[in-house]
Amino acid sequence: MKKTTRELALELLLKIEKQGSYSHLLINETLKKYPLKREDKALLTELVYGTLQRQITLDYFLEPLLKKKPEDWVQMLLRLSVYQLEFLDKIPEHAILHEAGEIAKRKGHAGVTNFVNGVLRNLLRSGVRNPDAIQDPVKKLAVKGSLPDFLAKRWIEQFGVAQAEELAAAFLVPPHQTVRVNETETTRKALLAELQKEGIEAEASPEIAEAIRIKHGSVADTAAFRTGKCTIQDESSMLVAYALELSDDLNVLDACAAPGGKTTHIAEKMHGTGTVTALDIHRHKTKLIEQAADRLSLLNIRAHELDARKASEEFETASFDRVLVDAPCSGFGVLRRKPDIKYSKQEEDIVRLSKIQLAILDEVSQLVKENGILVYSTCTIDHEENRGVVTAFLEKHPEFEQLSVAVPETLRHLKTGDDLQILPTDFGSDGFYVSSFKRRP
Repeated sequence: MKKTTRELALELLLKIEKQGSYSHLLINETLKKYPLKREDKALLTELVYGTLQRQITLDYFLEPLLKKKPEDWVQMLLRLSVYQLEFLDKIPEHAILHEAGEIAKRKGHAGVTNFVNGVLRNLLRSGVRNPDAIQDPVKKLAVKGSLPDFLAKRWIEQFGVAQAEELAAAFLVPPHQTVRVNETETTRKALLAELQKEGIEAEASPEIAEAIRIKHGSVADTAAFRTGKCTIQDESSMLVAYALELSDDLNVLDACAAPGGKTTHIAEKMHGTGTVTALDIHRHKTKLIEQAADRLSLLNIRAHELDARKASEEFETASFDRVLVDAPCSGFGVLRRKPDIKYSKQEEDIVRLSKIQLAILDEVSQLVKENGILVYSTCTIDHEENRGVVTAFLEKHPEFEQLSVAVPETLRHLKTGDDLQILPTDFGSDGFYVSSFKRRP
């Protein structure tokens, strides 16, 4: 029997919860495997991301209606159904209840079907609890923003209650897709015209000169993408290439490079000159870098399978003009794209990752030439992984001085000091952090 869109959504949600599968990869695989209509593809994506994003909120709504925790798949079916009832206004209530009942019937038995129908009808009669009634600010933020308690607590401590609430709300808004123009192959104006001919609705980014925002359509399916005229990349992560203050013929090291978005941007910024050495610890990831370079016709990239914490064993001291450490991090800046992160990461991961980040910086800093620039970036908004790591690095390395991060003129107003913390509330991009250092002569 053909699976419905909601059945597929339920399967994916269970895989994410039970197997720790990545939501964006699973959705992409499923869209390739099943010949769904365009509207069903959109619905599947909405159901999976939406239910996942608001899981803690949905459980808060369901809690008074459940005497005991049901089986995992039943709990997930209820979440999926309540998400539609509370947050999607185009689907009739009777259709949601009918579909939930049919799925329960196929996966369970009459008792389960009656239970699911009963819970959902009770919720429609009684309405859902209002999280604004919660007195404890941490608990209120955790429920409203669908955040684990530890993350809600950290954000309130680091940003204050009002800004933490704004951040949590911003992370619940679906992200827009942006692409970076490969300026070695085309111009932004020409690419916009080409994408329009291919049925893609897009506009120039007001923040980044080589960025385009996609309003409607799939760029990955276009000839422009296949022939290397653009790359899918968030605007905030494009700022790394600006921070490196690139010019032609430099020798650049990208120490944590996969899948290659920033590597290829660096290569493009140098107009195909110089050399970009890109490292990753896994061979299958260095292959992604090579594939990206090949698609974009960039011949100045060299990918190496190597742990950045052992870089000095492979490369000579003071041999690079520029070094980028786009460090492995908690990912709390990309929760709109990868909502599963907030359920899989624990507070101790932040401490562990901070040590790894500092270890990588310690190692690769030896490879920076005199007057060369070292850039540190993460896709998190957590202070311990960002300014905390920077402070620790500078204390250990007096041979480096902190630079004022170079950014496009359009974003200078966001700088509050020498470094740059981009929040999703700034201009709708991912949360991102950039700091840069110069090696003293």
